[in-house]
Amino acid sequence: MSVVAPASPLDRSLKLSTNFALPQPGLLGFVFRVVSVFRGSREWLRLKLDTALTVLAVSLAAVLGSSCTAPIGADRVTTREAYAQVEANALRTGQPSADTVEILHRFALDRLAARQPDEAVRQLHQKALATGERDVLFALAELSFVAGDHIRRSLKPWDARDARDYYLGSAVYAWLFLYGEGASAPPGVYDRRFRAACDFYNYGLGLALTGRRNTNGVVELMNGPRRLPVGEIELRLKDSPLMARVGGFEQILLADQFRVRGLSLRNRAAGVGAPLICVNPPVEESGFRPSSPATLFLRGPATLAEIAASNSVCPLELYSPIEDASVIIGGARVPLETDLTTYRAYALNQSAIWALGRLQFLAPAERIRSRLMLNQPYDPSRIPVVFVHGTFSSPVTWAEMANTLTADPVLRQRYQIWSFVYGSGNPLVQSITEFRAALSDEMQRLDPQGTNAALHQMVIIGHSQGGLLTKSTVVDTGDRLWRVFSTNRLEDLKIPVADREKLHRTLFLEPLPFVKRVVFIATPHRGSYLSGSFARRLAARFVSLPGNLVSRSKDVFQVMGGSDGGKFLQGRMPTSLDGMSPMNPGLLAMASIPVAPGITAHSIVAVDGDDQPPKGRDGVVEYISAHVDYAESELIVRSYHTCLDQPATIEEVRRILYQHLAQLPPPKSGR
Repeated sequence: MSVVAPASPLDRSLKLSTNFALPQPGLLGFVFRVVSVFRGSREWLRLKLDTALTVLAVSLAAVLGSSCTAPIGADRVTTREAYAQVEANALRTGQPSADTVEILHRFALDRLAARQPDEAVRQLHQKALATGERDVLFALAELSFVAGDHIRRSLKPWDARDARDYYLGSAVYAWLFLYGEGASAPPGVYDRRFRAACDFYNYGLGLALTGRRNTNGVVELMNGPRRLPVGEIELRLKDSPLMARVGGFEQILLADQFRVRGLSLRNRAAGVGAPLICVNPPVEESGFRPSSPATLFLRGPATLAEIAASNSVCPLELYSPIEDASVIIGGARVPLETDLTTYRAYALNQSAIWALGRLQFLAPAERIRSRLMLNQPYDPSRIPVVFVHGTFSSPVTWAEMANTLTADPVLRQRYQIWSFVYGSGNPLVQSITEFRAALSDEMQRLDPQGTNAALHQMVIIGHSQGGLLTKSTVVDTGDRLWRVFSTNRLEDLKIPVADREKLHRTLFLEPLPFVKRVVFIATPHRGSYLSGSFARRLAARFVSLPGNLVSRSKDVFQVMGGSDGGKFLQGRMPTSLDGMSPMNPGLLAMASIPVAPGITAHSIVAVDGDDQPPKGRDGVVEYISAHVDYAESELIVRSYHTCLDQPATIEEVRRILYQHLAQLPPPKSGR
């Protein structure tokens, strides 16, 4: 049996000093144990003072060292986190950037800026006047934006301050930093402050012209004086075709107060100016409110002294980004900030347009009449690209494609997008007649002399049933369609001359001379296997056809008596599903006719699955129905029938449009 002698107080204290584990028991535990040892024995008094101090110093250093880091250092973070610190500014974080903090610290305004940014702006303005330094103008632009946000968030009903004054001040200071006169040169393109100043100008200008409470993003354009943090300027609306239409808009909204959803791309081009959404009054027959894009531009003062004197007149200019992509500043061409997606997304955020396809199929007689819509202001130098939707659909199905193609600057400058709206439940022959008439009437209206070269290079792109309408514009049918629907010669019919001429326009098709290229997308040239007899009978029960068409049905059936077309319809008034039936003799006759000489056709065929042609279908149309031998190109897209938003489909349309341009002479307008 071994005996262990009790440890002395000195042994215990030394053991404490050598075996102290950090961070356990910690400083408090250490003190407690030392005090316990002291109380336990008088031998503690014989410890050497230097030993006790050494133990205490080592322990305290260890404790403090375990809980603190150096006040200055560099921590390893992700590239994204490092980038966020470098690029931090008031728009991203709500706090001034390092460049502005440097200026504030230089003039001992950093603490004031944290408490009262509006007062700091006024004092920094005086420093800028005294020094004439361009760097101070950038700090003013950013700090004024910070002050605007601060006032907007903390504004009380009795507070006379107006955040819009500081937002406008941010835009004006940014203008002076970028383009104002001064001893030092304007910032270079590699200066990070250059792009930040453009953003302060753009966002500050937009916010300055919204309502004081800024809850709905409505922009107010008017002449008159406007206060700044120091001094004031006079805003003056500059006359222009778009500015003249301001009174006709239902409202003008700030695009930067909306976030886009449902579209893969927000088509935004960097420059100067505040992007807007111009909302038109509702269309009477549908309630749909069309909208268009615009960019607001303010020409600021030349010097800071002009603001102090309150005698600066600053023009407000309004541009359509589809027509004008730049402005002249100081003799140099500067791009406008444009947003060509938000206005589109805003317009599509209406239930009326999403219900349009269903209503136009089931009740085409009671809804929107067939018509051609120009999606942008007409430009005689741009080639029309006409989108034709399919069955149970509407122009909304082209949104993704239109938005993506518009993002291409070459296509945006050389083409203009039109859309054809029609009752997709109407008989196919009626929709064809209306489409051809709408195109011809629009061409006559826009170019009565027939001399516009761009209009006569039209491209038509049709999806599904829309592809059948598209083909009708580029074929010479002779009397082949007529022979399907009548056993008599047209000349022998005892009918009024007007009716004979109408039948000739309907069934004796000739290519429209202004159409030069067509694209068929998932088009049932030989019918859809879903348009069987059951589906056609069901459609006949639910589709409400126009009354004038139904009233003429007796005359129509007399003309068709004994023909293949008459036998197919069996005395029923046809819907569009009858027109797309694989058993429709008229459709099969049209499928056998190639496009006319001088016209180029392309085909995009959807195949849902891994089948290889000639096998495969897209859920609505079989490959063998969509394929045409006369197409210059054919692309298989692995997709369901509604393939318009597929990247492969859009990229093929882009390729075709570029090919079309390559075969044309260069434009004479210099665009």
